[in-house]
Amino acid sequence: MSFADQISRLPVAIDRERGADAAALFPGAAPALRDLVNGAAGSSPYLAGLIAQESEWLPAGLENAANLVGVETDGLSRLDPDALGSALRRAKRRVALVTALADLGGVWTLEQVTGALTDLADRATDLALRVHLAEEYRRDKLPRVDADAGGLFALAMGKMGAGELNYSSDIDLIVLYDDALYDDPAEARAALIRITRKAAATLSDITAEGYVFRTDLRLRPDAAVTPVCLSMSAAEAYYEAEGRTWERAAYIKARPCAGDLKAGARFLTALRPFVWRRHLDFAAIQDAHDMRLRIRDHKGLNRRLDVPGHDMKLGEGGIREIEFFAQTRQLIAGGRDPALRVRGTVPALAALAAHDWLPADVAAELTDHYRAHREVEHRIQMVNDAQTHKLPTTEEGLATVAALMGETDVQGWADALKARLARVEELTGAFFAPSQPGTGPVRPQLSAVSEALIKGWRNYPALRSERARALFRRIEPELLTRMDRAAHTDEALRRFDAFLAGLPAGVQLFSLFEANPQLIDLIVDIFATAPGLSEYLSRHPGVLDAVLGGAFFSPWPGPEALRQSLSETLAARLMAPDGGYERALDEARKWDHEWHFRIGVHHLRGLVDAAEAAIQYADLADAVLGALFPMVADEFARRHGAPPGRGAVLLGMGSLGARQLNAESDLDLIMIYDAAGEESSDGSRPLAPRPYYARLTQAMVTALTALMPEGRLYEVDMRLRPSGRGGPVATSIQSFRDYQLTEAWTWEHLALTRARVVALCGTGGTELAAEVEAIRQEVLRTRGDDPRILPDLAEMRERIFAAKRIDGAWEAKVGPGRLQDIELLAQSFALRAGSGARGTRQQIAAGQRAGLIDRDKGEALAQALRLLWRLQAGTRLLTERPLDMEAIGPGGQAFLLRETGFDDLDGLAARLTEVTGRAAGIIDAELGTAATPV
Repeated sequence: MSFADQISRLPVAIDRERGADAAALFPGAAPALRDLVNGAAGSSPYLAGLIAQESEWLPAGLENAANLVGVETDGLSRLDPDALGSALRRAKRRVALVTALADLGGVWTLEQVTGALTDLADRATDLALRVHLAEEYRRDKLPRVDADAGGLFALAMGKMGAGELNYSSDIDLIVLYDDALYDDPAEARAALIRITRKAAATLSDITAEGYVFRTDLRLRPDAAVTPVCLSMSAAEAYYEAEGRTWERAAYIKARPCAGDLKAGARFLTALRPFVWRRHLDFAAIQDAHDMRLRIRDHKGLNRRLDVPGHDMKLGEGGIREIEFFAQTRQLIAGGRDPALRVRGTVPALAALAAHDWLPADVAAELTDHYRAHREVEHRIQMVNDAQTHKLPTTEEGLATVAALMGETDVQGWADALKARLARVEELTGAFFAPSQPGTGPVRPQLSAVSEALIKGWRNYPALRSERARALFRRIEPELLTRMDRAAHTDEALRRFDAFLAGLPAGVQLFSLFEANPQLIDLIVDIFATAPGLSEYLSRHPGVLDAVLGGAFFSPWPGPEALRQSLSETLAARLMAPDGGYERALDEARKWDHEWHFRIGVHHLRGLVDAAEAAIQYADLADAVLGALFPMVADEFARRHGAPPGRGAVLLGMGSLGARQLNAESDLDLIMIYDAAGEESSDGSRPLAPRPYYARLTQAMVTALTALMPEGRLYEVDMRLRPSGRGGPVATSIQSFRDYQLTEAWTWEHLALTRARVVALCGTGGTELAAEVEAIRQEVLRTRGDDPRILPDLAEMRERIFAAKRIDGAWEAKVGPGRLQDIELLAQSFALRAGSGARGTRQQIAAGQRAGLIDRDKGEALAQALRLLWRLQAGTRLLTERPLDMEAIGPGGQAFLLRETGFDDLDGLAARLTEVTGRAAGIIDAELGTAATPV
């Protein structure tokens, strides 16, 4: 399809004579093209001049529009500096002309228009750097190194970096070089600075042929005192020590555009931690707001919104407002969500909507306004190729801009534009403007105890900076008002006080609360209800980020999706410039803590019950073990070689094997390996199989338990391994089978009923896992008729009761008729029935099917199990200590009553006594003993 056939709209000629003269230059052209030329020239003196100058070339240029930059810059790399400058100015004229006509005629989209201008800027910058680099080489002023363009590169910033250049944009560049390539960087530095200056002049000097692009190098680090070309190491040091929020925002759009693109990519990768913070960065909102106000003050733009003279870029409701709105949200969340790290404004709005950081309708509306604003900006600049974003102040000037948009009703066009500007300000202004004191709730009067507590807050590290104090003053009334509504205000404030006292800094968190008041509701709920969850939050305040991550209240993803998510997170951290094994372990802790907190919040708020929470905690542990074990094995293999033989599996025992964990559960693990006859590993420091797998086990335990900046993952217990504490920490598959079939005690067979492979490594790990399960099934089939099972269980029960007394009246786990007592009997059912069931309820059912217990007794045990688990899981969420109803306060009591289905504590206590008494009686009868009172 020809260019003329694609024309879908036409500008209107203000100066009809000038338009007609331009159209007359193309007597044989299609009518639509002649009309387009007429309107463009008739309302833009600049375009009229270009049309006249390029009239012979233009028809062919329009038909080659799709590849115009390539055609017009082909062969320019062979020119000397002077000839290159002239050729680039010609290319700029032609690309600008064709782009303007494609834009005015509706042939190209906004992205095609800005993309063509950006492509030309990229190519011109690259050619200018390389021609002057070649001159320095020719003069023998720069040592040659084994790198493209001598390691010199330009970063495109701002609109150029985003591919969004407008007609009269200057181009913002930061020029750097890889100083690691040079033996004497100081000698190279002088030549590279000369190259940069000459390249900028080639692009921006105004000659008789005009200019290519006005070039701005002032976005470089500390531009007032640094040269126009800096080393990568100096730039990295600056951003690490002194980089500001506006520079972080600028680097969202940064892109290597010329010279050594690989070096540019390495630099941006190294800068990633500076740009993208690990935690949600709501403090960026205040920084962006302050920046907006400074720009408006500097430009004198704080006046009543009106169309004449309005700045479409920097004024109220303008382009910059939409860009800041998108970039600030990217800064807030992009550290957590790499999908938000896009350069263009429209793609950024789409990504924010797709990942639930922005309502889809708001993103769509802002996108529409952004496109419309950019069209107006382009028409303003087309008139006289002026570097301006301001609308004319005269009626004639406004009429010209409207005519280029095909509008003849100037007042109607102006009214519609004013409405758009006002709507953009409405959509973006509330996001930036911080709340002001006095606009929220009035601070309540609290008890003397609480007031004394609050008075001490000013001395905490979190409130030492003036910025932190200012932020906290804005959220304090809302926070205290909601605390005052809690059932036990003093208690909630005491827990919040412990939380606040442990914060090393407060700006980020207080900004988070100010921007998301719903978080205040959540933390008040936690501090008023759940001491245990409060303490967890105090240790890991960063988990609050997860609440705003978009998926916090989504359906539970399941173990496979969790494992995949963590595996990808670990892989990314291992490969990151600031990554590595230790950083990956810490990243695993952060990831785990957020999901752990999610389960606790869902349980606390009744979104899941105790049974669902148990499975979710188990899924989380499975994911951590499944993703971490291969990484630990790979790290170990770097020193000692790949696992000899088929590899190893981790066997989850106890509650982990039964998939019934609570908020405070540790992990019972056994490692089983198969060396398959190999005598040692094949690494630089080889080990025999037994020490290899023993040390791999220790490495895995350390990976889980080590206290790191983000805390630890889990406590690990390996006492259930063959021979207990006296046995090796890793067991071969042959030893495991022999031990289980010939030497194991009854309690070890009971434990095996709950065993489950939870992680594996090595080339034959999957096969080994199947073999371990086959051994488990074999033991259950062949050892279930051992006459010692019930006598041994009775003896074991007595030892348990003698070793540990009941922790108060509300104990759910240890004691006659309580969880552990019921679980052991259920395990005996699974063993005696030869059942592979792991969960306690399923093991009781297996006992019923095998005739080991009648239906009524089995149901009584199941009822006791349900109540006791709800009490135990709820208790572990509320506190790490034995349950004390007074200590957990009214909020915690209400939670436990809701969980167990009772109206008051007396009813719960009576039911607890009833079910444990009946369960103890059933177990006594099954074992032929009476439990010793404890």
